[in-house]
Amino acid sequence: MTTAPARAPQTDTVDVAAATPDQEQPFAELGLKPDEYQRIRDILGRRPTAAELAMYSVMWSEHCSYKSSKNHLRQFGDKTTPAMKEHLLVGIGENAGVVDIGDGWAVTFKVESHNHPSYVEPYQGAATGVGGIVRDIISMGARPVAVMDQLRFGAVDHPDTARVVHGVVAGVGGYGNSLGLPNIGGELVFDASYQGNPLVNALCLGVLRHEDIHLANASGTGNKIVLFGARTGGDGIGGASILASETFDDTKPSKRPSVQVGDPFMEKVLIECCLELYAARVVEGIQDLGAAGISCATSELASNGDGGMHVDLENVLLRDPSLTAGEILMSESQERMMAVVRPDQLDEFLAITSRWDVETAVIGEVTGTGRLTIDHHGERIVDVEPRSVAHDGPVYDRPYARPAWQDGLNADTTLALARPATNAEIRATALQLLGSPNLASKAWVTNQYDRFVQGNTALAQPDDSGVIRVDESSGLGVALATDANGRYAKLDPYTGAQLALAEAYRNVATTGARPLAVTDCLNFGSPEHPDSMWQLVEAIRGLADACQVLEVPVTGGNVSLYNGTGEPGLIDSAIHPTPVVGVLGVLDDVADATPSGWTAPGQAVYLLGTTRAELDGSAWADVVHGHLGGLPPAVDLDAERRLAAVLTHASRDDLVDAAHDLSEGGLIQALIESSLRFGVGVQVSLDPICERDGVTPFEALFSESTARVLVAVPRSEEVRLVDLCTARGVPTLRLGETAESCSPGAGTPVDESDHVHGPAVEVQGLFTLPLAEAREAHEATLPHWFG
Repeated sequence: MTTAPARAPQTDTVDVAAATPDQEQPFAELGLKPDEYQRIRDILGRRPTAAELAMYSVMWSEHCSYKSSKNHLRQFGDKTTPAMKEHLLVGIGENAGVVDIGDGWAVTFKVESHNHPSYVEPYQGAATGVGGIVRDIISMGARPVAVMDQLRFGAVDHPDTARVVHGVVAGVGGYGNSLGLPNIGGELVFDASYQGNPLVNALCLGVLRHEDIHLANASGTGNKIVLFGARTGGDGIGGASILASETFDDTKPSKRPSVQVGDPFMEKVLIECCLELYAARVVEGIQDLGAAGISCATSELASNGDGGMHVDLENVLLRDPSLTAGEILMSESQERMMAVVRPDQLDEFLAITSRWDVETAVIGEVTGTGRLTIDHHGERIVDVEPRSVAHDGPVYDRPYARPAWQDGLNADTTLALARPATNAEIRATALQLLGSPNLASKAWVTNQYDRFVQGNTALAQPDDSGVIRVDESSGLGVALATDANGRYAKLDPYTGAQLALAEAYRNVATTGARPLAVTDCLNFGSPEHPDSMWQLVEAIRGLADACQVLEVPVTGGNVSLYNGTGEPGLIDSAIHPTPVVGVLGVLDDVADATPSGWTAPGQAVYLLGTTRAELDGSAWADVVHGHLGGLPPAVDLDAERRLAAVLTHASRDDLVDAAHDLSEGGLIQALIESSLRFGVGVQVSLDPICERDGVTPFEALFSESTARVLVAVPRSEEVRLVDLCTARGVPTLRLGETAESCSPGAGTPVDESDHVHGPAVEVQGLFTLPLAEAREAHEATLPHWFG
């Protein structure tokens, strides 16, 4: 007896969905709340098809829709003044911001997160994070020229930290190095708050001429929709809706299949192919495929255009032919782009992609219907208004409130903490901080990255900013720095966000660059918890206010939420609030960029700025006492502006040969780092600081007061520098001189091992620290923990 073949399951078409309103659908498994699912039904006037449900679920996810932060993010636009828009060519809302840097040149830059995938599968999570941000830059019409990474891991001695560190660093380096992009700087932080939620933020910088800017919109009825690059596979399905938009939960199914898999060599070919397509003027609009894949690209292109779009999904080239229509739409397979091409230019477009051996498929066209329709093998599976998918999703005014534990945290200051009582103890404390994981040399990481490929890198880590040449003929270039201090933001998220901006702004200015624009990546806990939501709201408000004062616009960025696994309402239920802020500045000639280390002996060392007794939240409190409490250092944005003006002027007129900002670890950390940079010692006295600012020697060395910079000044330029600072209202103190070698002076307590004749850091009356000893402490930490 023969058995009849099994009937293929009925395709869930639009007509089927209309005829079966009561069919149960897995909306919760796709990350949608019951009220959101009902809203989709109300919009469509029926239940969604399986494919429509997939589209709405990814596009309405927190990661894609910003539904919890959108109302607050509007401040960045509302507080942008006409003066701040002077150099802004493309602002918030596109794949990346674009700013004018002069002579017809523009740069585009953006920072984004790939946090949750990098915990699940560290190598691919980090690698595809780099790949995704690079494609954002390509989609603006630019050539990517540099990357940076901002990394935060759990406690350095936790048994799982090494797994994540090794995978992430290898992933960032493996992808960026394969693309031939220099990694010019970033951050590396270890803290127990990031144990289950490491932060992997990646920034990319691109260069283009003004006339080469491309935008993500599908206009022109009859224009073709072309998908090109890698084939679509099963990797990354649901990444945006589930992996990046929820808190990790051991009771839920494994999220490992949601991590994307990258191919940097395919991406390198894609970069060059796109640039040739742009040069041939055969691209009307373009969108990279990242989070939400084809769902995002089609709905955003159509929503941004002036008509509609039709797609025949069976034309999508697949790695896995078993994928359902919903899976094809949700897949986040990497190295893919979607272009809008005029019919009369299609053959030329296809000829170029063929020359680069980039697989290409025409999957649809722009229509005048105002609808996004998608057919699969002739059956209509999607019929939606594209704006309802891409831009008009739910927006929440989440409840938020100052945490119940905040007052207690702020009351627990450092005043009661034991301080070093002797000169020997101060010296030992300086060494302890120098070798601590967050202040130790990052060379173990940065040596795995190529910082100088392409030959345009003027400065890179460990300098305060990365500096890249844009125009070989004139030397025109840009400086980039990113900063964040989660400990400060935990104490006060409003001030903490401003301090992150102030430090990045200051770091750019130390090179001599004029700060011009901002990108940000806001990493916070669950928006469904009032404590974390309050931190996010305060940080956005603080950053928007500070950008207005400093007159640097936010050009774009990213929000990463649900970075927490603890019980709501507790002080440790989420990561430290971490608003990563990137600042871009312009240099007329990168050959004049100022490095962070002393370059020669015999130069005067000046401290610019005022020192206060500000040790709450400091590296000293953390490293020596494991303490976090009190209030962060005061932020003085007017002082930061005046300081930056002095630094850019001083660099332009060759008044300084080195400049290094004071931040974590305070003055002593900056002195040692500046000496280690090129192996030139320094002799300083703290008396001028203590007498003028009323602080103790310990406070002078370890305070983390802001708006301060150390500069090395040629003897012939001291008067001009002091006059400049006086005219701009920047306090100055001459602390000492750089020195090729140091011998302890009268009154400096030493032991036999301190009698050095090589380069050293000498703090007169307190201690001498040979650079050989300092270097050993500084460079041993990360290799000790990670090999």
